[in-house]
Amino acid sequence: MTVRGENGSRRRLRYRADSELEIELSWCGITDVGRRRETNQDSYVTTPPIFAVADGMGGHSAGEVASAAVVRRLAELGGNQTVLETDIDAMLSDAVDDIELDAGETELGAGTTVTGVCFGSAEAPTWTVFNIGDSRVYQYFKGALSQITVDHSVVQHLIDTGAITEEEAETHPHANVITRAVGFNEAPIPDYTSLALIPGQRLLICSDGLTKELTDIGIQHFLATQATAEDAARMLVQQAVDNAGRDNVTAIVIDVHAVGDVIDTGSMESAGISLDELGDPEVDTEPVPVPTSE
Repeated sequence: MTVRGENGSRRRLRYRADSELEIELSWCGITDVGRRRETNQDSYVTTPPIFAVADGMGGHSAGEVASAAVVRRLAELGGNQTVLETDIDAMLSDAVDDIELDAGETELGAGTTVTGVCFGSAEAPTWTVFNIGDSRVYQYFKGALSQITVDHSVVQHLIDTGAITEEEAETHPHANVITRAVGFNEAPIPDYTSLALIPGQRLLICSDGLTKELTDIGIQHFLATQATAEDAARMLVQQAVDNAGRDNVTAIVIDVHAVGDVIDTGSMESAGISLDELGDPEVDTEPVPVPTSE
């Protein structure tokens, strides 16, 4: 397991280098080894403007090496106020080289999924969502849960072609087989999606260790009922571990409190902040450090 970054509460961040627009966010990343694995091969990065989860695979420690390489490279984009898709492509390509060097010769090879979000480059506030593999990004907004990414997996292909139903996919013998990864000496090919960046939005970035144990209804329930990003992340991971914890479980939850002058008053009230404080720009709190683990 490798962690890069810190958890943050009500942080104001510049949207783009050439823009005066500020975004107010809270975010929290949590990971757990689960109940059946000896090591945690998930890694994550929370270094604004980029947030991502990587779920490693391979024999022995190879998966941990692969996921660590990806988040180390993506963390290099932290602090940049504008991140382009080409920047992400370059970092993932560098990570493939790192994986080959760090993992050495392994019987099963070494690779990892990766999924995440970063501030977009468009003038209108957007998220750039990216993914390779079956880790996922969800949006919870106005009571509705949406899966933003599409899995690169055998069962997803079977669903798309009508060969099986989503219900059958849950118990399919190839449920863990992915069709795209970072590593295995192949060029990484992420999918990119643009998503509006709006006040009141809650995003979930997670490994499949969470989605194996929680249904969409369960995920929606916990995102809807937890007041803060930290509460939601901790609850989701704990519930996944308690349900069976068959795999490593990692979740990052991001709350969008304000975009420029547009404020989500609901999130302020749920956090116990009086609406009278909205005119005070000093409502932000200091970030909570997260130890870097490798």
